[in-house]
Amino acid sequence: MIKDVQNQEDLRNIPIQKVGVKDVEVPLKIERKSNSNKAELETVYAKAKMSVSLPSRFKGTHMSRFIEVLNHYQKESLLCSDIENVLFDMKKKLNAKSAYLKFSFKYFIKKQAPVSKLESFMCYDCAFEGEVKEDGEYKFYLIVNVPVTTLCPCSKEISKHGAHNQRAIVKAKISYNNDTHIWIEDLIDTIESCASSKIYPLLKREDEKFVTENAYENPKFVEDILRDVVAKLNKNKVITFYEVEAEAFESIHNHNAWAYQKCYK
Repeated sequence: MIKDVQNQEDLRNIPIQKVGVKDVEVPLKIERKSNSNKAELETVYAKAKMSVSLPSRFKGTHMSRFIEVLNHYQKESLLCSDIENVLFDMKKKLNAKSAYLKFSFKYFIKKQAPVSKLESFMCYDCAFEGEVKEDGEYKFYLIVNVPVTTLCPCSKEISKHGAHNQRAIVKAKISYNNDTHIWIEDLIDTIESCASSKIYPLLKREDEKFVTENAYENPKFVEDILRDVVAKLNKNKVITFYEVEAEAFESIHNHNAWAYQKCYK
């Protein structure tokens, strides 16, 4: 019989909060919002991060069991649609008190330029995150990173000509109950509506003119963007928790401007 080293006793009396595997490459089937507001299945390339808690008495966890759980749900095409059960299976199979799972993936949305109406694909870094705590409570989180444009209100006010603007990233992490749903597209649209201007992958001259002038007429500090996003998330009765971070990659400084807010509703 092959010795099970992981199950050997550890005498240091130190429990580990999270131990597991990361950057596991998987095909992930997710639901995309269609024009009819009905879900369309799409497969994206994702990286999984999986972990469980480890009691102090055990030397290590069984890393192969994480992959076994993933493979089971992939075969049934349930990997994304049943994150809750994936987590409970991880917890059971690895004899753990808590479990954590995160799928990070690139999500492409077709965007239309504001004037020329030319279409191209915009890429967003997104993630699904779930956890089961020691008391059995399950939490799911949707995460999006949205690039936008900001134009400095102070620069516009004090300058005779023009104002400095920059690209910014708004990172949002939200949670909602199992019997409700929020589309990735809708969360991204909410965030983009709070910026000085949206960012587009393809702009012709007439589009660039529109975007530049639109940003100039809509100056925003990172504080403004954060507050506007928070105000809209507060009005959404489906959302039970959010964490928002706005970071502007300053064009006239060698540092970035940053704002952050977290709320349990």
